[in-house]
Amino acid sequence: MKLLGPIFGGVFNVAVVLLVAPFCEGLLRKLTARIQSRQGPPVWQAYFDLLKLLGKEDIEAGESPFMQRVAVYLSLATVLTIACLVPMGFPAPMNNAGDALLLIYLLTLAGVGTLLAGLAAGSTFSLLGISREMMTMIALEPLFAIAIVVGAIHAGSFRLDTVLHGAVYGGGSAWSGMVMLAVLLLSFQAFVQRVPFDIPEAETEIMEGPLMEYSGPKLALFKWAQMAKLVIYSALFVGLFLPWGNELIFPLGWLVFWAKVFALVLLVTLVAATHARYRIDQAIRYFAGLLAVALVALILASYGF
Repeated sequence: MKLLGPIFGGVFNVAVVLLVAPFCEGLLRKLTARIQSRQGPPVWQAYFDLLKLLGKEDIEAGESPFMQRVAVYLSLATVLTIACLVPMGFPAPMNNAGDALLLIYLLTLAGVGTLLAGLAAGSTFSLLGISREMMTMIALEPLFAIAIVVGAIHAGSFRLDTVLHGAVYGGGSAWSGMVMLAVLLLSFQAFVQRVPFDIPEAETEIMEGPLMEYSGPKLALFKWAQMAKLVIYSALFVGLFLPWGNELIFPLGWLVFWAKVFALVLLVTLVAATHARYRIDQAIRYFAGLLAVALVALILASYGF
């Protein structure tokens, strides 16, 4: 019986992410259009797009169809596994099934799925896309890892329920936590792969990059995983830096949590609608600067600041 609670909680989180992610995507498209003085598609368009793709013929046009299948299932499964470990208005349902280190590995593995997808496709555009993805991952992924480690240092534990509850501030206004808040805010757009940091996909430049050879159900699952990343990373950001109010009784705590998630979605939309895409060299220099600042925060945390 003790196992049923975490299992049902994990299934609930997965279901919520799968249902809410297309709505966030539709909201992002609609608001972007409004900001740019366009009508834009209806908010529910993302659901219709997924259903249409899921109903299409599954054509495998890449060099390695088997690896294409592995990549898409790995990408979606990893994102949904993270959903089981993240508090979303409730305590993390599978808190005892992993720790902060596992969370860091899973966040990296989600990006590896995109690399495998582009490699399996084998086209010029997909290979260019994964080269960009690789450079971006090397410079970007350490930022979230450092934020999690800073929280673990202040909490004195790698337990998820401790780290993902504002532990970066160390029980007060720790300087390292404030620095990491600024770093993650400035890099959040890149984690959710939105303009100006959608460089590996860049649909107007390299035709979706790693996903160019995908169609039908596989493309739908990849798109769904990308939409889910927006929700997952928003939930992680809220847990790390903005946990206040999440512990209120249901449904107040749940509503407060999702209000903060949708506020982050609105922020992502505003930035995406008002900025042009960076070149890969510009993005790498930008991430390198943030990484240097994050390392300073890590040093501060190790000294208790």
